[in-house]
This record gives sequence, structure tokens and C-alpha cells, in this order.
Amino acid sequence: MGRAFEFRRARKEKRWANMSRTFTKLGKEISVAVKSGGPDPETNARLRVIIQNAKAANMPKDNIESAIKKASAKDAADLQEVNFEGYAPHGVAIWVETTTDNNTRTVANVRSYFNKGGGQLGTSGSLEFIFERKGVFTIPLDGVDRDSLEMTLIESGADDIQEQDGELLVYTSFADFIPVQRALEAAGVHVSTAELRRIPNTTVKLSDEQAEDVIRIIDKLEDDDDVQNVFHNMSEE
Repeated sequence: MGRAFEFRRARKEKRWANMSRTFTKLGKEISVAVKSGGPDPETNARLRVIIQNAKAANMPKDNIESAIKKASAKDAADLQEVNFEGYAPHGVAIWVETTTDNNTRTVANVRSYFNKGGGQLGTSGSLEFIFERKGVFTIPLDGVDRDSLEMTLIESGADDIQEQDGELLVYTSFADFIPVQRALEAAGVHVSTAELRRIPNTTVKLSDEQAEDVIRIIDKLEDDDDVQNVFHNMSEE
């Protein structure tokens, strides 16, 4: 009984920790979007997308409104979006997106994760040939006229459409991300998530033991409060 209780408590604590990190990440995304395009989601397409993702992640409405208000204040923290590129052991490329109010701290932390994990931080632009930035939309298929939806997606610039577990995964170029998002809004299509990802052009297949070496670095990066996203080209098959 005691061990079962501890297991349930540990799982609950982990869920709360993951939710807290997600809300922190979304709060930073809201802040950057407000700083760059203003606090009105009607005129700020980037903010509108982030609010949509925040709702999908069950972020309370009060938290969203508070983040917008905080970012609009004159004394709001000046956040920078900084990318890092490097290699984990076994030749796996890792792209790290951060949002920080202290670049010196973030650089030191990210470098230490790579070095202690047997990897190496690279120079800016060194992984541009491996990763392509794409927009990715997740759209539930329930109650959707698929033919009409696919026509809308193709006409607005979608590159690839795939079905997975009752949803459509829609890929766009970076340039077509906002046009596709606006077309879906105009058509009244419900979107679960809309995000920009770094998609690898090539992948590296590893043994289970080798993959663990890479996962240790990824876990360290993802646990850092300044890190927003971590992308890699390790094969997950």
C-alpha cells in the first residue's frame, strides 16, 4: 500500500512539474509575441497562435491574460530569443531554442549540458543544413469535411498532409505558416496545436545504449527554465 501511494504521488508530482514548465514556456512565448506585435490578438497573429496553444494545454484564462498584461507593462523583462546548435555523442545534431533575460547564464548552462554529456556546442548556423524550419498544425478530424479542408490547406500553402490517430498533421514552410493559420481561422477549422518546428533532413540511428547518452543531454536541456524547445536528428524508430 505504501509503495503504491508513493508511486501515485510521484506520478502526480511529475504531471504538475510538466504542466508548470509548459505554462512557463507559454508565458515567455506570450511575452515575446506581445513585445514584437502588441497585446491585441486580433492584430497580432503570432500572439493569437500562442493563445490557441495555451488553451489547448489547459492554461487557465486568468494566466493567459496576466501574461499579456505583464508583457505590456513598461517595466516588463526584456527577453531575447537565442538559438544554440551542437552535437551530442554519436554524431547526433541538437538544435536548442531559448528565451532568456540573461544570455550569459543561458550560454553557460547550455554549454555545460553539452560538455558534461560528452557533446560539443557548435557555432551559429552550423546545423542549418540539417534542420528545416516548418510550421506544423494538428487538426482533429471529428465532424470535418476532409475534402474541403484539404482544398483549403493546399490553396493556402500546405506542403504535406498526413493522417495520424484521427488527426491531420499539416506541414508548411516557415513563410506559409501564418497564411495557413489565417486560412484555417477564416474557415472556422478547430486546430489543436500550431507550432514551428525544426525538422531534420537526415536522421542518425543508434543502439539503445547510445540513445541513452543523447537522451541524458536532451533531458538536461529540457529541464532548464530558459529552454523553450529542443530538436534533434536521432532516429526514433
